Amino acid sequence: MKKNTLTFILSLFLLCNSNLKAEDGYRLWLRYDLISNQERLNEYKELIKGCLIEGNSSTINAVENELQIGLKGLLGSDIPPIKSIGKDGILIASKYSASYLLSKLKLETKLKNIGSEGFLIFNSKIEGKKVIVITANEDVGILYGVFNFLRLLQRNQDISNLNIESSPKIKLRLLNHWDNLDRTVERGYAGFSIWDWHRLPEYIDPKYKDYARANASIGINGTVLTNVNANALVLTSEYLEKVKSLADVFHPYGIKVYLTARFSAPVEIGGLKTADPFDKDVQQWWRDKAKEIYSFIPDFGGFLVKANSEGQPGPQNYGRSHVDGANMLADALQPFGGVVMWRAFVYDNNVPEDRAKQAYNEFKPFDGKFRNNVLIQAKNGPIDFQPREPFHPLFGALQETPLMMEFQITQEYLGQASHLVYLAPLYKECLESDTYAKGNGSTVARIIDGSLDNHSLTGIAGVSNIGTDRNWTGHLFGQANWFAYGRLSWNHKLSSEEIADEWIGMTFSNDLNIIKPIKTIMMNSREITVNYMTPLGLHHIMGWSHHYGPAPWIKDKNRADWTSVYYHRADSNGIGFNRTSTGSNAVSQYFPPVAEKFSSLQTCPDEYLLWFHHLPWDYKVESGNTLWEELCYHYYNGVESVKKMQTTWNSLEDKIDKEVFNHVKMLLTRQEKEAVWWRNACVLYFQTFSKQPIPEELEMPDKSLEYYESLNFPYAPGI
Repeated sequence: MKKNTLTFILSLFLLCNSNLKAEDGYRLWLRYDLISNQERLNEYKELIKGCLIEGNSSTINAVENELQIGLKGLLGSDIPPIKSIGKDGILIASKYSASYLLSKLKLETKLKNIGSEGFLIFNSKIEGKKVIVITANEDVGILYGVFNFLRLLQRNQDISNLNIESSPKIKLRLLNHWDNLDRTVERGYAGFSIWDWHRLPEYIDPKYKDYARANASIGINGTVLTNVNANALVLTSEYLEKVKSLADVFHPYGIKVYLTARFSAPVEIGGLKTADPFDKDVQQWWRDKAKEIYSFIPDFGGFLVKANSEGQPGPQNYGRSHVDGANMLADALQPFGGVVMWRAFVYDNNVPEDRAKQAYNEFKPFDGKFRNNVLIQAKNGPIDFQPREPFHPLFGALQETPLMMEFQITQEYLGQASHLVYLAPLYKECLESDTYAKGNGSTVARIIDGSLDNHSLTGIAGVSNIGTDRNWTGHLFGQANWFAYGRLSWNHKLSSEEIADEWIGMTFSNDLNIIKPIKTIMMNSREITVNYMTPLGLHHIMGWSHHYGPAPWIKDKNRADWTSVYYHRADSNGIGFNRTSTGSNAVSQYFPPVAEKFSSLQTCPDEYLLWFHHLPWDYKVESGNTLWEELCYHYYNGVESVKKMQTTWNSLEDKIDKEVFNHVKMLLTRQEKEAVWWRNACVLYFQTFSKQPIPEELEMPDKSLEYYESLNFPYAPGI
């Protein structure tokens, strides 16, 4: 064989081998690679010489599978199952496994405190052997405990003195998929829907199980499979059989399925002439439909409903109210333990009110009138998942009705899957906001976890960006937002920094020289994005319909509240939306301490300045700059900060997987280009009103406003 042929074969082998080892992001944060810290690895092997798992259920089978994968990968060898405590190791048993060993530990009080999903992890001695005990009241708690334990190993944490007691602060922790039956995804930027409806129920994609594993690992316990802009066909028996096949995959992982209910379904698939919630035949149709659904899926979670919003049908079509529609569905689900999540995202272009006020106006009068299995699901802010919004005034206003948070994980308004934006700081900003509903300390978090108003039914939802892309989320760092949402849903007291440390350690490395620069990028990324998109309280100035890129010039559409000029209100006198008592008076929907803070120019934070105030271009802000100057500096600083993100990322080139490095590097290049686009387009457009020069130390845009206005994106994803 010739030398050049041998060289070619060797090169081909090395290339193939390299590709096999490359990290493409599919494993998410569940990367059970051999622990590189040899000292820690030896400690783990001394403490884990066997594993005794008591119990027999599909969830316990999932526990055994995860431990087998995790321990073998992390420790580099099989950990043998044992039938008795004859060596140091792990004891896994739930309260209901009738464990003789567990009964010796006298855990009744602790188990009572952690509820049905909580878990305990602690070190103990049983019959002279060192044992790591993972226990819970129910098998699903064992599952969560095992994932927590594996996370400790992934993060190279000390496991010799464990004393962990953990339970979720919120009962329903859901992903909302805006997935359509044709596999397109509204506001999805990671490919098509992972639900292959055409081949279900016979073909079960292995990805479904990995999806369930990932969600269970961060405590998510429910998934709404379909778009809130609902299709009634999913409620037919043909599709319910398909839904059942997914529910069967998810059940061992503690995940219930939910569906979006199209309010007009009795007409569209039921043959009725009306969907009036007061009609007896309509009520019976929904009762029969609920019974049918539960015959397929005994642990079905319930319905998510978008009604009388953006053209969706609802009870108002028949002169009825939201409470009439929600209660009808709730009555149908109640015998089976199902819930209704009724979205508060409602607004009407024909109502001469500030759009930010409409949800409060529609739902506040009905507080306390909904059935006890109804939650009102409100977005974190009063407009629509903007890069920054004040918290929704419904939080605190509805005190007799459980209010459910809706966050967006997919980055509809935050650069979609092209921009690196870590959203935990956005979530925390909202959760930690004080509504003053019952005095100081009445935070949004305490409202949605039920502790402020003593609600036992509580919930939180995250609009997902999961798709068929190999790395699930399009941008690798989109995984961090899925992870952060789950972790905060379980425990909203975790900090953004803690969650970033966990995700980086599980996804990249536990080397501080890698963690520190990535964490710096993540923790600054959201504020950077706000700066180059919507600084100082600007909002909803994105592209028409697709919301991709800047378009502050959008006007003269069929709906005023679907235009940019409706929100920024720039004119020769100034810029901003006056929501004080001299304007729309939206501040009056907040409790007095909040309303007073936002109303006063002396106390309104700069980040919400133009959300609540229309101010002259020469208004002096806190920095001493004029409003025009400050606006320019924010836009320009945003771009410069993206360049710093690039420099920081480039410093990692030889420290992390090459494929991952190049993936993020290319997207940061795109992000820098689009940040410049945002900066130039917005500064040039607002300059037509301010008539003031861009500060001389800043570079001038290299293209005209007319160029930016001419850009067109007919095939932007996610529409």
